Amino acid sequence: MFQNRADAGRRLAALVSAWLRDPDHAGMAARALVLGLPRGGVPVAAAVAQVLGVPLDVLVVRKIGVPWQPELALGAVGENGAVVLNNSVVAGSGVRQDEVEALVGRGSRAVEQVVAELRQATGPADLGGRTVIVVDDGVATGATARAAAKIVRSRGPRDVIFATPVGAPSTCSDLRSFFDDVLCLETPSSFGSVGQHYEHFDQVSIGEVRRLLGGPPA
Repeated sequence: MFQNRADAGRRLAALVSAWLRDPDHAGMAARALVLGLPRGGVPVAAAVAQVLGVPLDVLVVRKIGVPWQPELALGAVGENGAVVLNNSVVAGSGVRQDEVEALVGRGSRAVEQVVAELRQATGPADLGGRTVIVVDDGVATGATARAAAKIVRSRGPRDVIFATPVGAPSTCSDLRSFFDDVLCLETPSSFGSVGQHYEHFDQVSIGEVRRLLGGPPA
């Protein structure tokens, strides 16, 4: 159980730091960069970046939930038009194709709005040749993480690592097919939802994200 996202980030940072010090990963720390997934992943990512002493940026990705069960992900959308669908969930949920397309459209517009709010004067960080550490506050189905991997890969990094304080065991294992490595601090067999593993799991505002990124409040 984590006290809050900052506590989770500091504890996750110890795991990431040990990973970077491993001789098999020599040289990766020199050009490392942390990307937080807004909104909840950014406080965790900020703590990781602070401990590691590396730059912090965001990668905007949004989960698409089943309309009557929002926590169950049909898929995710992200920057640069990225779309990742959980085909088994789509098939099992009974959501029609036209409904899926409408949900993707709304999610994509929401992503564009968040990008505009967070990057009013600056573009995304240059990921070329860097070790990119993608951080979220937890992972259940992995849809947003897979969308994040798709976006980051298109921007020419050297390596892409996914790090999270807590995740469903099978999901953390499956994500290894999309990232160069996956660091899940806790993988409880009784995993239910991400929020169940935090004492305080309040919603994170855009203003808080901008503050953590070093920009003016919204």
